[in-house]
Amino acid sequence: MINKNKSKKIFLLYSFIVFGFFIFLSVMLLTSLKSRNIPSLYAEDTSKAERSSIISADGFHLAITKKVYKAIVNTRYIDPQKKELFVQLFSIYSGIDSKIINDKLNKKKGVVVLSYDIAEKQAQYLKQLSHEFRKYKVFMEILNKRTGVKSTHGLSIIESGESREYPYGKLLTPVIGYPHKQEDDGYTKISGVKGLEKRFDVELSARQNASSKGSRDINSYIILNKDSFTKAKIDGLNIELNIPVSLQIRVEKICDEMQIELDAQEIMVAVMETKTGKIKTLASSNRFFPKDIQKSDYGSLRSGMIEYSFEPGSVLKVITFALLLDKGLINPYDLVNGHNGRFKMGKKVITDEHKFDWLSAENVIMYSSNIGIAQLAQKLSGDEFYTGLLSFGFSQKSTSDLIYEKSGSIPSGKRLDNEIYKATCSYGYGIRANLMQLIRAYSAFNNNGRIVKPRIVNNFLDEFNRKIEIEEEEQVQVIKSSTAQRVNQILVKTVNEGTGIKAITPGLVVGGKTGTSHIVENGKYVKKYNTSFMGFANDKDNSYTIGIIVIQPKTSHFAAQTAVPVAKKVIDTMVEEGFLTASPVVISDEVVKENIHLEH
Repeated sequence: MINKNKSKKIFLLYSFIVFGFFIFLSVMLLTSLKSRNIPSLYAEDTSKAERSSIISADGFHLAITKKVYKAIVNTRYIDPQKKELFVQLFSIYSGIDSKIINDKLNKKKGVVVLSYDIAEKQAQYLKQLSHEFRKYKVFMEILNKRTGVKSTHGLSIIESGESREYPYGKLLTPVIGYPHKQEDDGYTKISGVKGLEKRFDVELSARQNASSKGSRDINSYIILNKDSFTKAKIDGLNIELNIPVSLQIRVEKICDEMQIELDAQEIMVAVMETKTGKIKTLASSNRFFPKDIQKSDYGSLRSGMIEYSFEPGSVLKVITFALLLDKGLINPYDLVNGHNGRFKMGKKVITDEHKFDWLSAENVIMYSSNIGIAQLAQKLSGDEFYTGLLSFGFSQKSTSDLIYEKSGSIPSGKRLDNEIYKATCSYGYGIRANLMQLIRAYSAFNNNGRIVKPRIVNNFLDEFNRKIEIEEEEQVQVIKSSTAQRVNQILVKTVNEGTGIKAITPGLVVGGKTGTSHIVENGKYVKKYNTSFMGFANDKDNSYTIGIIVIQPKTSHFAAQTAVPVAKKVIDTMVEEGFLTASPVVISDEVVKENIHLEH
């Protein structure tokens, strides 16, 4: 009996062990089959590449990119007792007014975006603040009824895109242009719309985002070994300009002041190194803040230096004269009948501001005679005139560094066979050009007859700050060197004795031609004018081609009283900034004696 009871106990014990083992196996099986959030054995890290910068010749960053972040919080997880603490601390760290934060939190339950535009530095501070919030249990654990899992959602700081910044505000706009934002899978990217931002959009844009993937260690960091994968971040190319901030700021100030003084619609200035084509300043009185474009700015968004096409007026007389001289059709000392300031050609009456009986061909330029150049131009055939204007770059794009250029127009060779068209075109009517085309054409008279293409951009810089040179375009010989030198002398004489006398700068060689042109509205010439000065300023080591356009000045329609004073201020500024060095002026004994005699 005792053995029987003992056997039962052993059997029960054995059954209990077997049953327990069966339960254990069943639990293990269920656990293995049940889906679980097992931490990945691998880690992945990504970083967005950025749009690159536009940099001045003297190293100032005119357009830069900054990463922006957004701050997100789920209001349901904020402990009501600590809500005020959250608001006040977030306000201090983000710089956002606490009332704005409160309003956003009270307006909506659940996920709330507190800001879409947090700077990178602030984002780092806010990430630290998020850890502090968790530490002090500002956020509560909430049970998810559907999953049965408790969780906490705190403050999330997420990289949301990039922002284009312009540290110097209006400087060099609209040449730099402006961008707009694009959404790419929830990430805000920047692309150019106008100016350099548009023209070099591909070069500036980010080329490759960074990414790393591999096995992770206990801290979730990627273990870098032969099995891991890393792709480096490659930002866009920086653009280095030929324009220094030091000169640009001062010339823009001149434009602003003279716009007020002359009551003009706009003033534009271009200065170019004659031998290289490097643009040293490209300024306008009409500018805007790229980050805050208003409706009133719409007229200023165009790059007027290439997008404003106009009839150039008398500055074109020099081109006509150069073509005649180069072909041997005239001599600078040939006499031309001035017809006492009024000359009828066919049905058209041509007039001059100043009345002349006879004047030399070179004085036609010096005193800007419409009658004189109209008669001289008849020596050119229509085809010669058309081909000559074309060779000087008219009706063609002036620079490859900007887009949306209005290339203007020139009459056809057949039309220029007509004596009236030939006459009016000779003094700058019936032809349209922009400022950059004009300084390109005038570079021939300061460069031995070769025209040079204006260059705003000097080179690109890659992620290692290595220069990527831009191939220079070959200079085009449009007139003989001897012709260019003779025209150069006439332009110097025009400044020293003629219409450009207010541009004289002792110690420098300054030459140029003034121009005034009527403006057409609704197909008719009206009493509104553009004035201009095209020329050069040289010292013994440097030579610059200079162009000034004054659009619709109201104080005077004479270039000598509007465009020339602007040119003089620009030249003086270039001396002060060290771009030109005036040689000491030697005064002869005869001049001293003459001055003493005059004083007495």
